[in-house]
Amino acid sequence: MSITDTLIAAIELQNRQLPAEAARLFDSVLAQDPDNAAALYSLGVIALHGGDVARALQLAERGVRGAPAFAPLHLIRGTCLQKQGRNEAALASYDEALRLQPDLLEALVNSGVLLRAMFRHKEALERFNRVLSTAPDHAIALANCGVILTEFKQSERAIAMFERLLAISPDYDYAQGLLFYERAHLCDWRDFEGQRARIRQAVLAGRRAIKSLAFMSLSDRADEHLLAARAFASQYCPRQPVSLWHGERYAHRKIRLAYVSPDFREHPVGHLMAGIFEAHDKSRFETIAISLGVDDGSRLRARMLKSFDTFIDVREMGSEQVARRMREMEVDIAVDLGGYTSDTRTEIFAWRPAPVQVNFLGYPGTMAVDYFDYILADRHVIPPHHQAFYSEKVSYLPHTYLPTDAGVRIAERTPTRAECGLPEAGFVFCSFSHDYKISPPMFDVWMRLLRTVPGSVLWLMSRGEVAQGNLRREAAARGVDPVRLVFAQRVPRVEDHMARYRQADLFLDTHPYNAHTTAADALMAGLPVLTCMGQSFPSRVAGSLLHAIGAPELATDSPQAYEALALQLAQDPARLAELRLRIAANRSTHALFDTERFCRDLEHALASMVAGAVPSPAPVVQALAAAEGVS
Repeated sequence: MSITDTLIAAIELQNRQLPAEAARLFDSVLAQDPDNAAALYSLGVIALHGGDVARALQLAERGVRGAPAFAPLHLIRGTCLQKQGRNEAALASYDEALRLQPDLLEALVNSGVLLRAMFRHKEALERFNRVLSTAPDHAIALANCGVILTEFKQSERAIAMFERLLAISPDYDYAQGLLFYERAHLCDWRDFEGQRARIRQAVLAGRRAIKSLAFMSLSDRADEHLLAARAFASQYCPRQPVSLWHGERYAHRKIRLAYVSPDFREHPVGHLMAGIFEAHDKSRFETIAISLGVDDGSRLRARMLKSFDTFIDVREMGSEQVARRMREMEVDIAVDLGGYTSDTRTEIFAWRPAPVQVNFLGYPGTMAVDYFDYILADRHVIPPHHQAFYSEKVSYLPHTYLPTDAGVRIAERTPTRAECGLPEAGFVFCSFSHDYKISPPMFDVWMRLLRTVPGSVLWLMSRGEVAQGNLRREAAARGVDPVRLVFAQRVPRVEDHMARYRQADLFLDTHPYNAHTTAADALMAGLPVLTCMGQSFPSRVAGSLLHAIGAPELATDSPQAYEALALQLAQDPARLAELRLRIAANRSTHALFDTERFCRDLEHALASMVAGAVPSPAPVVQALAAAEGVS
């Protein structure tokens, strides 16, 4: 049989998913023609699919030397280097493949994905657009273009991409959720209930219809959140075949505590944790920052750089490299502050670099994997009977799971109502949560309150004119003059932003995804927060904060109670004034804004985990009753 015939037969076997038989024929080709580009490429693909990245790279390197003009060899070389975390070298290989063959779609797609992971979003978008100029229905390119456009806050263009993706590939992973979530960011509620029902049904069937974080904005059930996270985790971050930690017990004088996060910068997680990083007892803990995200040059970043014993920027490292670095450092306990949020890398933990691995703060739910040992919570966000819906053991902090920074100093000057765009008189309902957290059922409640309380306004924080226009239109449809919706403008300093809360009368929380940092900010400024506690972690956060500040009566348990209490407070200035005074007084006596106390509680929990002293979870129930609440 000629070399050509053997190659054709081998490729046919490969296409029939018979890699071992195909490999034998490709090897016979190489015995006659050691630099045969097609055989080296195909053997590399077979090795790569078999998980042998080192072997695949060896074949690709051999092929590039022998046939440097064959673009697919540079493609597979780039793929291997990318898997090893050698990003710059991988990008150079992809670029060489594209120089040789500008329309090689796989190289455009792979390099686009890599550039996106390297935070080079503009270049990534250009690669995916090149794919779409040749193949307008390329699903991967459509999905990635849409996601990058969301990073650029170009929601309308992103929505168009997701709509096109669904039309072409209705079952594409997470496509339904991508469209729903981005529409929610614009308060575009077309077919809201229909979309929500279809997505929920898909999640219950175990399909990848929506990413788990986005699902939290439409479901108020911890059991359903577990299902969504499990489906996402099984594809996104399965356990790696090798565990880097093999059961060793270290004997360090101090506990080596690593925080892993993309948010050591101006970010809600950064604001919440900065004071904790500074307050750690350095006689007991050696603190390490594993920084996944950008250096924004902010004063908050500068604070955090000073607060850690070791600060490592790992943006240019692959996830396995990061995990191996942590193992070499003999980290005792690793805390993931990101979970399934933007720019995180859960796969670092999938390599098991530390004896104890903890899910905390950034992601309000279970990771649904077996390589996270604990989740830090309090008994309000995860009641004991909800523990069955978490793959991690629940380690309870005694007061609240949410840290705060007592060092924040709110600006002394309060801007006038006119400066805030508010009318000189009238009750001010306030909700500074993100647009995507505003759900139509909750908005119905808010509009009924405006209709019932004469002269009242709703003060919102919206990121764009499209969302503002949609909310005004929704208000008008509910019989409310759109001018009674007032939109706050962004201000550069958090101290000035928080001073504005003094001009509000009552903070109305969202549901099923509560305000978290925003609710803490409002309470720090002395503004009462009204919430409706549901049946999931993110729908119970504001209630946790209210218990920790000594105002538990503001945590209602149904939409009816929420609406009734809001109306009572709007019509009872004396009661509202008493609440304001109590919250202001409790700031210095209760746990919510006691950073030192929180840090000591956190350290006790972390040290107990390292010592293996955390008790087993309490008995749990296996089903969640039908949730009542706005969802």
